[in-house]
Amino acid sequence: MQSAHTLYQQAYQHHLNGGLAEAERLYVAALQLQAQHADALHMLGLVCYQTQRPQLAVEYIAKALLNHPRNTDYLNNHGLALQACQQFEAALKSFQQALLLQPKDLGIQLNLANTLLEISRFDEAATYYRRLLQASKREDIRAALVHCLTSAGNIAHQTSQFSAAETAFKEAINLSSQDATLHYNLANALRELGKLAEAEQHYRQAIQHAPEDADAYNNLGNVKRELGQLDKAIASYEQALKLNPQLYHAKVHLVHQKQHICDWQDLTVSIEEIRSWVKTQPLAQVSPFAFLAMPGTTMAEQKQCADQWVKLRYAPLFAQAQALNFSYQPLKQDRKIRIGYLSADFRLHPLAFLISELIELHDRSQFEVIGFSFGVNDQSAARHRLEKAFDQFHDIRLLPETEAAAKIHSCGIDILVDLTGFTQTSRSGIAALRPAPVNVNWLGFPGTMGSYVEGDSSHPLFDYIITDRFISPAETAQHYAEKIAALPLVYQPNDRKRPVGKVPSREACKLPADQFVFCCFNQTFKITPAIFAVWMRLLKALPNSVLWLMECNAWAKQNLQNEAEKAGIDQTRLIFAPRVPIEEHLARHAHADLFLDTLPYNAHTTCSDALWMGLPVLTCAGETFASRVAGSLLNAAGLPELVTNDLQSYVAKALHYATDPQALLTLKTRLAQAKTDSPLFDTAFFAQSLESLYREML
Repeated sequence: MQSAHTLYQQAYQHHLNGGLAEAERLYVAALQLQAQHADALHMLGLVCYQTQRPQLAVEYIAKALLNHPRNTDYLNNHGLALQACQQFEAALKSFQQALLLQPKDLGIQLNLANTLLEISRFDEAATYYRRLLQASKREDIRAALVHCLTSAGNIAHQTSQFSAAETAFKEAINLSSQDATLHYNLANALRELGKLAEAEQHYRQAIQHAPEDADAYNNLGNVKRELGQLDKAIASYEQALKLNPQLYHAKVHLVHQKQHICDWQDLTVSIEEIRSWVKTQPLAQVSPFAFLAMPGTTMAEQKQCADQWVKLRYAPLFAQAQALNFSYQPLKQDRKIRIGYLSADFRLHPLAFLISELIELHDRSQFEVIGFSFGVNDQSAARHRLEKAFDQFHDIRLLPETEAAAKIHSCGIDILVDLTGFTQTSRSGIAALRPAPVNVNWLGFPGTMGSYVEGDSSHPLFDYIITDRFISPAETAQHYAEKIAALPLVYQPNDRKRPVGKVPSREACKLPADQFVFCCFNQTFKITPAIFAVWMRLLKALPNSVLWLMECNAWAKQNLQNEAEKAGIDQTRLIFAPRVPIEEHLARHAHADLFLDTLPYNAHTTCSDALWMGLPVLTCAGETFASRVAGSLLNAAGLPELVTNDLQSYVAKALHYATDPQALLTLKTRLAQAKTDSPLFDTAFFAQSLESLYREML
């Protein structure tokens, strides 16, 4: 009779030669003679592993390990069998035990790395792959490391850890420099970090390696836009659309940038197409901010656009909010209400010139006011003033959404007020995580910010929108995802401490000495063909007048001059005011006679600035939020006669005040008195009204 050892040797030879069935029979026979034969148990387990019976493999090798717990081959193959059974944590433990015994064994390191990769522990896996790549230049190891780094970079980007994403993608590119996707992903991270020139370089490399990639052209357009190269941005968007006519967001970007440069060719057709997408293509990424600036869009369409944006952008965060399940401190009678203001614009920005005095005037006996900044610190006086005005000020710019939400929650915020909304630097996803019991949409975005709609359930991103009854009459409530929280008179605060410089001469402003000066200091994307046609009618009716506009960009200036010539108006009657510091800009208002507002996107902060400087503003109120703000401000200033409801009345009033110096002087006298008498500039009353609204919300 053969011994167990002899049977084992015969089995082992069959095993080496690929005769797995005969090897298994002989291993079993050996074990019948010697049940604790460790090598036979181990090799029988290996046969089971090789023949797709991993659970049996785990059992046999586990018995072998009872006899020899420090055998690295046993531990390694046990790990492989466990991995095949998807018992990943147990597999990792087995590999790690083997590595403690044989720290330089490349096979065990590879198995450990592969297991870590399989359970998406990319950073840990990458550590092992790096070591393996140093020891062996195998292409499969290089590819695995690139995969790890790419996955780690993607996760970092998704969680707003853009510096970590940059590091991961750069390392991956060092290993795979021809990979277009890696260059594209790196460029996306660099853009988020504000490294625009470097981002542009990598978008171009992505396009070089994948010239048919429409998304790369679209994102290159975004960088060009942010660099102020609007003509090149438009060219990039147009190329993206040539490659993929269904790249909806590229079309939205294209239209919005054409509005910025006042290129109105095919504007109406393009906007109608985008309106159709909002109604029929729920997966189309249509920016709510760009959409509300497009003439003709209705409140109902703007709400639908916002709803779809919320679902596309924030669905995972709503799910994450349920998992986080933040608990909130009860509001006790003796505790101050904590208001958290969330913004990218606590800096030299129009927002600062609206809210700074309000923050200073909050009643500190009843309220604690905390700022959360996710924008650039520009080191300006406006920034320093706001930092000082808040009771606490936290810079959360580098925190991913979940950490930013945790920080807000740790401050015990009762009401979180988003002052940025769906503008370019939006991080409204933080609100979706519900770090505070009440979310409020105010001031940054002139419209509803939508709901996450899933089946029959609807979850507003914000609980309330702060507005007033002129901007949002009761009958418009159906067009807001939020509950309307109406301030008694006006929704926009004002800072009476705006810095105002010395008034320049008319000559310095390039204005004629003796002509009537219409002006509009709104951004050029707000100027529509319809409103510009009205302005040209006014200039034609009043030959002794000029139109003073902001010089936002060179392309808009040229296009507006061309449009004036088409309308029969000498382009020299359009005078463009260069960008200057805010105190100089406010001072030069003294030389304008009448501010002509835009439609459907009114002057907002620009209107407040003009009224504060004693310049009457003529507006035409539409139906949407953005088209009614100037009307709200004028009513609060005690000048309701400057609010019209159609362009015919707008023209008539403009002609009236331009040809009746006494009527215009009366307006300016009343406006000068409004600085001390009207609710518009009573910031202390505004603060009290807002605080009453906050109490009602709670």
